[in-house]
Amino acid sequence: MIYISDVAKQKVDSLKNEGELGEDYFLRISVVGGGCSGLTYKLDFDNEDQPMDQVFEDKGVKLVTDLKSFLYLCGTTLDFSRGLDGKGFTFVNPNAARSCGCGESFAV
Repeated sequence: MIYISDVAKQKVDSLKNEGELGEDYFLRISVVGGGCSGLTYKLDFDNEDQPMDQVFEDKGVKLVTDLKSFLYLCGTTLDFSRGLDGKGFTFVNPNAARSCGCGESFAV
């Protein structure tokens, strides 16, 4: 399962409204190679299902990931920070053994 915090849900809803995206759009979460620690997160709005997609819904938000990314994301919560370090989406990932100082990448 992949989860979303209340604050992140509000931000996702706001972005969908600003972009005038229809109800058929969902949040696609991926893990790709790169960054200081080797793996980075990628977020996109999408409206096309892919073979082997893993589909979850939390707090009314449809969260979709590919099977390979799900191996790294299982149990992760998508959050949104408005702190002094900057604002943006963050990932609370119990599978990450370490992350880089900027919080943009992780390793397992």
